[in-house]
Amino acid sequence: MTESPTKRKPTQSDVARRAAVSQAMVSYVLNDHPAVSVPTETRRRILDAVAELGYVPNSAARSLRTSKTLTIAAIIPDITNPYYPAFIRGVQDAAETENFDVISYNTDGDQAKELKALRSVQHGRVDGVILVTFHLLPADLRPLAEAGMALLMSGPDDPPWTEIGVDNLMPDNVAAARTAVNYLIDRGHTRIGMIAGIAGTPPRERRVDGYGRALAEHHIPLDEILIRAGDFTEAGGYEGMQELLKLSPRPTAVFAANDLMAIGAMTALHEAGIAVPQEMAIVGFDDIPAARHVRPALTTVAQHPERLG
Repeated sequence: MTESPTKRKPTQSDVARRAAVSQAMVSYVLNDHPAVSVPTETRRRILDAVAELGYVPNSAARSLRTSKTLTIAAIIPDITNPYYPAFIRGVQDAAETENFDVISYNTDGDQAKELKALRSVQHGRVDGVILVTFHLLPADLRPLAEAGMALLMSGPDDPPWTEIGVDNLMPDNVAAARTAVNYLIDRGHTRIGMIAGIAGTPPRERRVDGYGRALAEHHIPLDEILIRAGDFTEAGGYEGMQELLKLSPRPTAVFAANDLMAIGAMTALHEAGIAVPQEMAIVGFDDIPAARHVRPALTTVAQHPERLG
């Protein structure tokens, strides 16, 4: 077998010669330099030359020149939860409008994996990080913030991230959960269970807080036995509902801290021959696409993850 010689990759100099312009002019066009006005005909010749030669900009070299990589990292808990692909889709759509790339890290909501992802972006070359994490503390992010990296935490402002230079963007989980439980109370339910998610995680704790506040507003005692853990998965919701069904008296309604657990709970009810919502009402949280396709359709709190992203 005869191996063909390696073909030399075209350079900016090659593009400049083909387009009959200076190499600086090629750089202005490819980097969309805001301070330089390039005639339309010149821009067209350069882009045609790029296409004809198959020139691909060297992103590593560009980042060394500009100190920018045009890359954003997103650290999320669970890529299998439909909420997060929608969230990442929103991030990517916005990033692409500014010619940024996005890389994602899945942590499974595990502290060690969150720290590993953070070390990866710290040692890599990204311009900013979007974080949806359960266990990171300000001390973990302080070195990146002090180095001037753009950081955004999508989570409760507790601890106060803005004090170390980390922006924060998050729906009000307490108010949203309170609204969901009030919806059930307004329909006559007073014995309301909750499948709450992983203990100690911000979504779980804030939504349990909202659940408790709604009960207190209507002078309904909070009974801890009605709160089951779950783990933000369908299996967790299924198991949590099975536990609630063993209670006597059992609840007449259940608020699940996310839609996956609500769907798992509905499966358990179906297997037990309990009609939804006639015999047991269910409210979820997130409004993932699957919530509209289960039967009956799931009543849920819409978070608009793509818009948030």
